Amino acid sequence: MAEENAAAGEEQKPRFIIQKVYTKDVSFESPNSPEMFREEWRPKLDLQLGNEYKRIDEDNHEVVLSVTVTAKVDDKVAFLVEVKQAGIFTLTGYTNDEMGPLLGSYCPNSLFPFVREVVSDLVLKGGFPQLVLAPVNFDAMYMHQKELAQKQAQEKAQATH
Repeated sequence: MAEENAAAGEEQKPRFIIQKVYTKDVSFESPNSPEMFREEWRPKLDLQLGNEYKRIDEDNHEVVLSVTVTAKVDDKVAFLVEVKQAGIFTLTGYTNDEMGPLLGSYCPNSLFPFVREVVSDLVLKGGFPQLVLAPVNFDAMYMHQKELAQKQAQEKAQATH
């Protein structure tokens, strides 16, 4: 009986397990090479981040962190890198309120070092100086996305009345 209760208690403990991390999609373009290599290297960088998730089954979720980096010198594109870094995460024993921050912040934060490495390698192999992406505050991004979604829901509700 005590073993059954212990087993039941084990099931209730929250568990976060990274099952797999993989590159789902990758693209590198250098449309103005080799002319770009003769330019003085003072790029303007544009970084776009996004994430999405889908439930695979009751406990497993795929989270995809999308990163797009565009480097321009003057008005010419030096390079464009697009990477979708994905992971499969097992999340058990969490409430619905806890799942949002886990999937929207914690999982993307776990994927970020991998996507940073892929971007850095692609840029370097493309013949450009190494690019190391700065750390990202995924908690702040998640909260911002949540606030935007709430605001849109409120506006939609007001529009229907």
